[in-house]
Amino acid sequence: MADQNLQKAEIGLIGLAVMGENLALNIESKGFQISVFNRTISKVNNFINGKAAGKNLIGTYSIEEFINSLQTPRRIILMVKAGDPVDQFIDLLIPHLDQGDLIIDGGNSNFMDTQRRTESLAEKGFLFIGTGVSGGEEGALKGPAMMPGGSLEAYRWVEPIFTKISAQVDGTPCCSYIGDNGAGHYVKMVHNGIEYGDMQLICEAYTLMSNILGMNADELHRVFDQWNQGELGSYLIEITADIFTQKDANGTPLVDTILDQAGQKGTGKWTGISSLDLGVSVPTIVEAVFARCISAVKSERLEASRILKGPSQIFAGDKAEFIEAIREALYAAKICSYAQGFALMRGAATEYNWNLDLGQISLGWRGGCIIRAKFLHRIAEAFQRNPNLPNLLLDDYFRGIIESTQQNWRHVISTAIQLGVPTPAFSSALAYYDSYRSARLSANLIQAQRDYFGAHTYHKIAPDGETIVDQDGTPITYHTEWMLENRPELVMD
Repeated sequence: MADQNLQKAEIGLIGLAVMGENLALNIESKGFQISVFNRTISKVNNFINGKAAGKNLIGTYSIEEFINSLQTPRRIILMVKAGDPVDQFIDLLIPHLDQGDLIIDGGNSNFMDTQRRTESLAEKGFLFIGTGVSGGEEGALKGPAMMPGGSLEAYRWVEPIFTKISAQVDGTPCCSYIGDNGAGHYVKMVHNGIEYGDMQLICEAYTLMSNILGMNADELHRVFDQWNQGELGSYLIEITADIFTQKDANGTPLVDTILDQAGQKGTGKWTGISSLDLGVSVPTIVEAVFARCISAVKSERLEASRILKGPSQIFAGDKAEFIEAIREALYAAKICSYAQGFALMRGAATEYNWNLDLGQISLGWRGGCIIRAKFLHRIAEAFQRNPNLPNLLLDDYFRGIIESTQQNWRHVISTAIQLGVPTPAFSSALAYYDSYRSARLSANLIQAQRDYFGAHTYHKIAPDGETIVDQDGTPITYHTEWMLENRPELVMD
């Protein structure tokens, strides 16, 4: 068996779309022999005779040939579309596998699907790892951020490959074991949700400077390029600055010719759904998803623009001062968006019994991934100072940033409102901050309403603001008999 293994590939990959091709090339470039397969056979030929020509890759043309080309126990990466295609390939593989073989799902799968697949394959004697891979086609080729979750035993077996092919920051791989079951794909999902928020916040900053200040693409390039040198420095800010330099064949800035209709593949929506399931507030991420939804109704918006009127967009302030105010607002809102994402991961860790190291996760995002940014080490430091930190806003560093920027943050949003420029992400981030710092919200009236029409009961507070509890420390439940004339208040069992 050992001699046979010497003639076979160390790892296999199925799915030769752009991400799969680039990841295969990345693996090969790090000294590992890899076997590849694709359901459309022509893609195998095109890859082996094109980008992979002369490299240490084995092209295969059937599932049987693919399986037989691998060392045992086998390690197989699936880089196929999330959903049914993953299950279909697993079903194709199983009859040919031996117990102890490992399947790795490197796509953007829903974490609940990963949980189901992990349990199902374990029952059959197979290992499974759901691995989030971030960085797009460039990251896949040069080094992505990787978020593997599943059996720790299984991860140890593939760790030497993963840590070598992932992005490296200060000599440390942007890859570490996330946790059991679907933890890897869950963290990747939240990463993408944060990415949605980041992109929307940047686009609102762009809209403010373009619509209110009348700045052209060259001016916008200079501002974003300057911002990239400071605390806002990140991959998304960097590529935004670069986008503003691109002209079409007529010399028109490319960005001005692109239809304002944004697509989405589901991870942002899943983040919002999970937040609702867990009862964790992530309004900025959800507003970013809704912003894409409303962008999709282009024809309606065109008609509405001819019918519905708003204020004139005439700005009377100092241009340079407002640009700086936007920068501060962007940073403050960005912090709040990340705070929401990390709070969601903390909630998921409790719900699903995952031991998520939030500081380590933030360090893993410093390279390779789409949201890589200079300030991520600040998040890691916050969790190093307090591993049980319930919210990033409570950390001294981030609290200080918000305190120093919130005046400009509020100024930007109020100006946008007065001039009729939509800033849903900026505004929802501020509302989150103001809600989180409020000792008392309006939910007392909501609960009174619920009790009035549906007898949903309520708890009460003492004059000091603390919840009234019984001798055992359990909150006492009350109900008002609203329909009776004297409306007696009852203590409920």
